[in-house]
Amino acid sequence: MLIDTPYNSVTKEIIGSAIEVHRTLGPGLLESAYLHCVQHELSSRGLRWHTQHPIPIVYKGIALDLSYRLDLIVEDSVVVELKSVEKLLSLHEAQLLTYLRLTRCPIGLLINFNVTKLTDGIKRLLNAHR
Repeated sequence: MLIDTPYNSVTKEIIGSAIEVHRTLGPGLLESAYLHCVQHELSSRGLRWHTQHPIPIVYKGIALDLSYRLDLIVEDSVVVELKSVEKLLSLHEAQLLTYLRLTRCPIGLLINFNVTKLTDGIKRLLNAHR
């Protein structure tokens, strides 16, 4: 069951973009190839996105000289993490949940392109720490 959120229309467009890329390219490529194609699809749908967005790490009030880089943030509200792996692991979900917490974005999509049917490779996670 899909929880009704104000972000459903954005996540629907993101998933539609990913499905179009998967339908065209199929599974088996590197994440970087899918990332570029998804960016193209998002732009063609009029969505704003940032790629390789740095997330600074702050530890006990001190900004550390390191950061993580997200695959995509769409419409300043949805973190999108792309994978091309045999199967999604709980580690991948934990990574996305951490990104949601650090960015304070309300929702995230974990998309694995290395599947036969793309909808089997999508996880939608909500940020409980907002």
